[in-house]
Amino acid sequence: MTRIEDYALIGDEQTAALVGTDGSVDWLCLPRFDSAACFARLLGDEDNGHWRIAPVGAERCTRRAYRPDTLVLDTEWDTGEGTVRVTDLMPQRHRAPDLVRIVQGVRGEVTVRSTLRLRFDYGSVVPWVRRADGHRVAVAGPDSVWLRSDPEVRTWGEDMGTVSEFTVREGERVAFVLTWHPSHEPRPPLVDPYTSLRHSVADWQAWAARCRYDGPHRDMVVRSLITLKALTYAPTGGIVAAATTSLPEDPGGVRNWDYRFCWLRDSTLTLNVLLAAGYQEEAEAWRNWLLRAVAG
Repeated sequence: MTRIEDYALIGDEQTAALVGTDGSVDWLCLPRFDSAACFARLLGDEDNGHWRIAPVGAERCTRRAYRPDTLVLDTEWDTGEGTVRVTDLMPQRHRAPDLVRIVQGVRGEVTVRSTLRLRFDYGSVVPWVRRADGHRVAVAGPDSVWLRSDPEVRTWGEDMGTVSEFTVREGERVAFVLTWHPSHEPRPPLVDPYTSLRHSVADWQAWAARCRYDGPHRDMVVRSLITLKALTYAPTGGIVAAATTSLPEDPGGVRNWDYRFCWLRDSTLTLNVLLAAGYQEEAEAWRNWLLRAVAG
């Protein structure tokens, strides 16, 4: 089991995912922060849903880090055969939420395995999975998730999940894109994973450059600001207290609240930090959200 401190956050300012040091996405609610989770291994086990991409036989990664001033996560494994990197991001959405995972060979030749277990409603619903237009589509009631990978990557069903195994050599890249949309609507336009990566890096770095703090440990300050920005629900300006629910404050205790909502006390602390760093627009958006909320 991955320790809570070993998870890294990625998101698109409408929802967020937690990625463990083993390369597994163990928490993701779609399409919003407060939606039911389709990956909830964080609260249970593999049968509650997760998506792991890692070298065959590998466990904990060798190293990982966010790209400077972004919410783009790079995770690397050194193996006996070589080195491989998995880049995770959630691009700013236009119509639908996307989770992009790019596998890149850094050195040598490494065999990588992707294991996707979608379980809607926190693990209680196993979707119907089929092929359509060369992609895998998982449907359960109102939820539909598309998995798209490079054409040369073969996927198959295994143990109520979707699996693929492939080899990457130095300089080669293989991309996966997971997209949610309402099952009764047409599939949204497909995003290009490599374009999404470039735009995400540029967008986050442009936002971080607005920070007016220039004192000691600026990198750590900006990293904290990016995390706070990621917890902001872009359509309204509301700020969630956390991206998760039901994690106990005390093991075996009763304090296991749902923090995926805007708690006024927590938001006030967040706004003070954002204002001090020069982010006036985010503070104004939250104030407007509050005025609308109390107006009934």
